[in-house]
Amino acid sequence: MSKEKSCRCSSDSCCAGETIKQYGKDDRWVTGEIRTSKGNVPVISTMLQFKDTLGAWKVRWNIGRMDYKINPGIYAVGKPDKISPVIVSSNYKLTFDTLRKELSGLDCWILILDTNGINVWCAAGKGTFGTDELVRSILKTGLSEIVSHRTLILPQLGAPGVCAYEVTRQSGFSVVYGPVRANDIKNFISTGSTTHEMRTVNFTMWDRLVLTPVELMQAAKTSLMVFGVLFLINLFASKPFGVNDFIIYAGAVLMGTVVTPLLLPFIPVRAFSLKGWLLGLCWTLGFVLFKGWITYGYWLLAIGYLLVLPSLSSFLAMNFTGSSTYTSFSGVIKEMKIAVPLIALSSVVGSVLLLVAIL
Repeated sequence: MSKEKSCRCSSDSCCAGETIKQYGKDDRWVTGEIRTSKGNVPVISTMLQFKDTLGAWKVRWNIGRMDYKINPGIYAVGKPDKISPVIVSSNYKLTFDTLRKELSGLDCWILILDTNGINVWCAAGKGTFGTDELVRSILKTGLSEIVSHRTLILPQLGAPGVCAYEVTRQSGFSVVYGPVRANDIKNFISTGSTTHEMRTVNFTMWDRLVLTPVELMQAAKTSLMVFGVLFLINLFASKPFGVNDFIIYAGAVLMGTVVTPLLLPFIPVRAFSLKGWLLGLCWTLGFVLFKGWITYGYWLLAIGYLLVLPSLSSFLAMNFTGSSTYTSFSGVIKEMKIAVPLIALSSVVGSVLLLVAIL
C-alpha cells in the first residue's frame, strides 16, 4: 500500500499484517486498509472519480471492454466489523462501480467473485458467477473468520448460477437474494426485505439505448472489412459502389443495432431475428423505392439489396438476445438454428446478384 493511502485501523501498527487482497497502484478507489483476523482488507471509496466515469463511457462504446475488471477478493466499505453484512458481486468494474457508489454511509463487506470481467447476470448464465466460484471465494478469503454471521447477500440476477443449498452445505453460509438494482441495496439492508418493485426487472427504452453503442461498435469493426472488400471490387467494377450504397448499408446496420433494440417491445413478432429482418426490409425497400431502383437496369441491384440487407439487420438484431431480459438460453439456441441458415442463404444469393449487377 502506498504511503498516501490511509489506514482504517485502531492502532498505528495494525497495517503491518498480510494484505488479503492485492490491488494495483493506480486503483485510486482504494483509500486504505482495515485489519481483520485474516489480514488487512482494502477499504474502498464510494465516490466515483473522473477515471471511473471515463472508464464506464469507454466500455459502453466497446473500448477495452474485455479487460475492464478488478481483482477478485474481499473489500471493505466504511468501518465494517464481524456483524456487518456481506454483499457478493462480480469483478466486472462497471458492476463494481455501480454497486459501491450506492453504499455511501454503510459499513459492509463486498466479496468479489472471479467472473472473468463479466457482469453478474451474464456470468450467472455462463456459470462463472456460480456455486463453485462462490464457495471457493468464501474459503480462499477466510470469510468465516472475518464475520461472525453466516449470511451472504447476492444480487437477484445472479440466482440462475447459484444453488443456494449447496453453498450452505459446502460453506455454512446461507444465501439471501437482494434487489435487482443496486440503488435499492441500502433500503434492503435496513429493512431486510424487498418490495415487488425491487424484485421486478425493468428493461426500459433507456436501458436498451445504453446497450446499443456496444453492438454498434462491433458492427462498425466488421463494416470496415466490408468497405475494404467493396473498395477492391470497385477497382474493376463497371458500376462501382458509391455513396448511395454506403447509405443503404449504414441504414441496415442502424436498423439491426439501434432501432430494433429501441423498438423491441413494439415490433409485433417474437423472434429477434425476425424483428430485425422486418425493420431491415422496411428500410431497404423504402430506400430502393426512393432511389427508383425498381426499374430496368437496376432490378438485380434492388433484389440483391433486398436479400442481403434485411438479413444483415436480422443477424445484428439477433446479437442483442444476449443483452435482453426477453429471451431464454434455450429459446436463443432454437432461434439461431432456424435463423442463421436462412440468413446465410439469403446473404449469399443476394451478394451474387449484387456482383452480377455491378460487374
